Amino acid sequence: MTSPAVLVLEDGRVYRGTSFGAKGSAFGEAVFTTGMTGYQETLTDPSYRRQVVVSTAPQIGNTGWANTGGPDGTQDDNESGQIWVAGYVIRDLSPAPSNWRSSSSLPDEMVTQRVVGIAGVDTRALTRHLRTAGAMGCGIFSGDELGSADEMLAQVRAQPGMAGADLTSEVSTAERYTVPAVGEARFSVAAIDLGIKANTPRMLAQRGITTHVVPAGITIDEIVVLGVDGVFLSNGPGDPATQTEMVALTREILERRIPLFGICFGNQILGRALGFGTYKLKFGHRGINQPVLEKATGRVLISAHNHGFAVDAPLDEVVDTDFGRVQVGFVCLNDNVVEGLECLDVPAFSVQFHPEAAAGPHDAQSLFDRFLVMMDDAGHPSTTTEGL
Repeated sequence: MTSPAVLVLEDGRVYRGTSFGAKGSAFGEAVFTTGMTGYQETLTDPSYRRQVVVSTAPQIGNTGWANTGGPDGTQDDNESGQIWVAGYVIRDLSPAPSNWRSSSSLPDEMVTQRVVGIAGVDTRALTRHLRTAGAMGCGIFSGDELGSADEMLAQVRAQPGMAGADLTSEVSTAERYTVPAVGEARFSVAAIDLGIKANTPRMLAQRGITTHVVPAGITIDEIVVLGVDGVFLSNGPGDPATQTEMVALTREILERRIPLFGICFGNQILGRALGFGTYKLKFGHRGINQPVLEKATGRVLISAHNHGFAVDAPLDEVVDTDFGRVQVGFVCLNDNVVEGLECLDVPAFSVQFHPEAAAGPHDAQSLFDRFLVMMDDAGHPSTTTEGL
């Protein structure tokens, strides 16, 4: 037995399908992801807070839902402790998930976590429309929430947009926690949680780094007291233009020459701290197959992306900032969007894409080794109180 569901876009387009997961209504920004695998990592990525994700892969749910990891949780596919997407839109739901690690089906987990989904949508046509018109507000309606087209559209248009959205406090950890280094501990890092993915501390731990995951409201004094060797700015949702306090904190980190590495939202925060602007992309980059040029080497990295905003910086020149010279280190080959920044006079760099992507690819994992070398070269500057 199937029950009807409707997807309504803020421009008035309506897509009809069938309900799966929880019944009800869900609202957010309609965005599409081109990854053929990794739907569990996508759904549990905090960067998708307040977004309705459209999957371009033709069938979803084949591997069920894997919550069968060990006591430390390193073997499951979750990037956080919950599903963060506002709603899920797919073409075809697998009728019989098959995976030895699966503990339940995708629809069952969505019911448990009260996530509304719609299947049977022509996601190819929907994606082409979003590429033309741009990401926009939408709503999924099923069960008792189904109404007339005009009623549902009015609800969609009443929702806030993503531009100007400050979502960091909704996804950041409330309390500090520590992920210990694997083997001999070489360095310690304060990872500022703006919506961090679980695989980031794991990858740092594999390199002998003890990671203190800290709330977004941490101060520079608290970072110095921790005595860490570096600071990591995580990925996360929302508009970087709202992050006035985080930008100010990043500037203080740069002033103290504490080694800094940022990913995704962290790249945008670093960009604003250096004096660059940020802007909203028409439909964003979301998937695990995005080609990025590493300008220093000429290498092309196939990388995972999940961002709707980007840094506005010149691609082919070195820029003088309050913290010395800065250049763009990585560029997206699809559309020339800035994909990373490199500070030439202070120990800091960032990338817009995801070298830590659990679903792959793994071309850019060496960037964590680069962070390691940077901390080694810096000689543990953060253990002093110079500049306070």
